[in-house]
Amino acid sequence: MRKLTVKKLDREAFRPYGDFVSLLRPAEFYGDAPSVFTPDMLQLPLAQHDLASFSICRVAQRPNVVDTSEYHSAAWEGNLPLDGDVVLHLAPANRGKIDADAFEAFLVPKGTLVILKPGVWHFAPYAVEGEVSTLVVLPERTYANDCVVVKHAEDEKFEIEMP
Repeated sequence: MRKLTVKKLDREAFRPYGDFVSLLRPAEFYGDAPSVFTPDMLQLPLAQHDLASFSICRVAQRPNVVDTSEYHSAAWEGNLPLDGDVVLHLAPANRGKIDADAFEAFLVPKGTLVILKPGVWHFAPYAVEGEVSTLVVLPERTYANDCVVVKHAEDEKFEIEMP
């Protein structure tokens, strides 16, 4: 079985999949203590939808074998691990066919907002330790209207080597 080595989250390495920002450690603040502000840190286009829907995906540690992935054809997706670090497995958008060799795994520190482009293969994150709640931002009802979930064939499964 192929194994993926988890990469440190880096803007250039992650660019094919979208963008990210650490909400807990912004690069720049405006104003003076006790109240400082960092505006417009990252935008999430919502396709033809007017509403962003905020959901929680709570993940517990589980075997690090990837056997399922999904994508959204039109929707961008935001993920923000709130109380622990997670690993995301991702592959570039293609024509809806899993290419196991195209996947990469990224360590996403808690408090770091990740934005995924439409079509990017992904699925529920993997908790590095314990149980982690992740805020998921999608257009309303994306799970019902724009979600293609695919089980990996046996030769398309892979294991994530955790940090």
